[in-house]
Amino acid sequence: MLRPLFYLCVLVTLQGAARAEICTLTGPTVIDFQGHLNNVTDRCAYSLLADSGNDLKVVANFRERRRRDVSFVDSMTLTVGSSADEIVLEQGGRVLVNDAVMSINSTSQNFFGVDVVKDETGVTAEFTTTEYTINVFFDGTTAQISMEVPVNSTLAGLCIDASNVSSEKRTENSPLSCEEQFQDPADNSIDCAALTARCNELRDPLLSDCNADIDPTPYINACSETLCKYSAADGLRCQFMRAYARACSLNGHNVPNAWRIKTRCPNRAFCQDKFCTDHEFCGRKFSGDNGCLCRAVFAHPYKEADTLGDPTVCEANSASLTLFNCLLEERGIDYTVLHLNNQSCRGELDEAANTVTFSFNTENLCGAEITFDENRINYTNTIMNQNFTDVIIRHDQVFIEFSCFNPQPQLKTVAFTINDNSYMITLQAGEWTYNVSMIPYIDEKCTKVVATDTEVKLNQKVWVELKTEGLDADTIAVVTDSCWATSVPDPDSTPRHDLIKNGCANPDDGTVRVMGNGVGTSNRFSFNMFEFTRHPDNVHLHCQLRLCLKKDNNCVPMCPSSKRRRRFARSKYTQDEPALISMGWRK
Repeated sequence: MLRPLFYLCVLVTLQGAARAEICTLTGPTVIDFQGHLNNVTDRCAYSLLADSGNDLKVVANFRERRRRDVSFVDSMTLTVGSSADEIVLEQGGRVLVNDAVMSINSTSQNFFGVDVVKDETGVTAEFTTTEYTINVFFDGTTAQISMEVPVNSTLAGLCIDASNVSSEKRTENSPLSCEEQFQDPADNSIDCAALTARCNELRDPLLSDCNADIDPTPYINACSETLCKYSAADGLRCQFMRAYARACSLNGHNVPNAWRIKTRCPNRAFCQDKFCTDHEFCGRKFSGDNGCLCRAVFAHPYKEADTLGDPTVCEANSASLTLFNCLLEERGIDYTVLHLNNQSCRGELDEAANTVTFSFNTENLCGAEITFDENRINYTNTIMNQNFTDVIIRHDQVFIEFSCFNPQPQLKTVAFTINDNSYMITLQAGEWTYNVSMIPYIDEKCTKVVATDTEVKLNQKVWVELKTEGLDADTIAVVTDSCWATSVPDPDSTPRHDLIKNGCANPDDGTVRVMGNGVGTSNRFSFNMFEFTRHPDNVHLHCQLRLCLKKDNNCVPMCPSSKRRRRFARSKYTQDEPALISMGWRK
């Protein structure tokens, strides 16, 4: 399970021990009890402190934020007891106990012997054994563990020795692909010299008493190394300032308020009570406010493709496009001002996923434009925020077109053999799908389907219905351009007998009648049963259909009248040799 960002401070006081040692994690940096500085370069979980004798583990989970190649301590996991109960502290001050979110405030609550409390500076968890008491504090970006390390201690973890970071990696707590390395372009806007000077404010005379006790050098180096690569946005410089000040306080040194004012680093957690989804972190938005921004690994493919969300979803005559609100936030776009061509059609926010979905369908087009070409009928809409009545604007204009289309049916390669009772194919062309079926009947009302055991005699009239499902009947008509029969499944084979040509009954076969062609989303025709002279065993029927946009076309074929055709329509039925419709039909 991937965790959001938090800061953790663990204070352990052992009986009979001496001065407390401090272990600090801020961003990707780790400063162990001896003051040795190292860095975590991936997005995995690492053990900070483990005490097998007391069933205690403290694990730091690292994730990326604005850059793929800079990791941050993202959350802290405290595992206690033989049953391995978990308390997880996340960014914003959120606390999970065995994966359940808890409501934590200034009143202490106890979980498995751990007292948890939250204030404006972060979350504190206190755990007491017969040997020591642990105070865990986390504010979203920095983690600290303070303890009086006993002689001959069996404790392990990065806080004991940060020289070999990889040895403390915990794959069982890490997400897949957490070790994958990235290299993002350098940020040329960073003034490294100026930021290093700000980091050196840890040597301010106001902190001289603490400087004499706790060397600020590893904190300054951690600050400058990180800020020379990663933007100082999101209050990152103050995280290093507060981390050292907290170390001073843990060892009894007063941190003057004048120093906090001078450095402009108040003692409160960044993004407190702001909770984001797993693919987000809380940071400083384009507007200057705090909000949920996309993590760099998640956002990278969308930025490369210059998109704000996933591809259009087209199904059941409905089109929808989902945008990620964190990508909108990065560009300073307020989703509440976005709309489709029809301004009353707005996006719907999914608060759990922090996504915004815009949709329309053939019953409520929301101003979608319908266009027609040789291959398909297109439905196109636009997500926009521009108000053309405004003289000036102070925000980026948004214009995102998305569309779905119905493809022209291609049935020439699909042979319907009258030996069977029907044939249905699902056409998947680009986005929208619809079904086309060809069903033969032996009655004019099309209620008696030709089944595998139905006997159809030569010269008996057969009705064939060509029916579609899933098309917009108000907008689209189906036109049967041609139908023909062959003696084998190949539609291009010979001999061939035409039943419908250019949307009209073949004048050379006076038994053919075409009904409803180009009127709606289905039509039918009839003909008298026949057989091929030299290949009498089988008849295979093929039809070619096309879609027609009603508003721009007269979709009904213009067919000439024919006296000969009318005369044959009135002819009586005469019985010839019977034929059995079945698989592999033969006389």
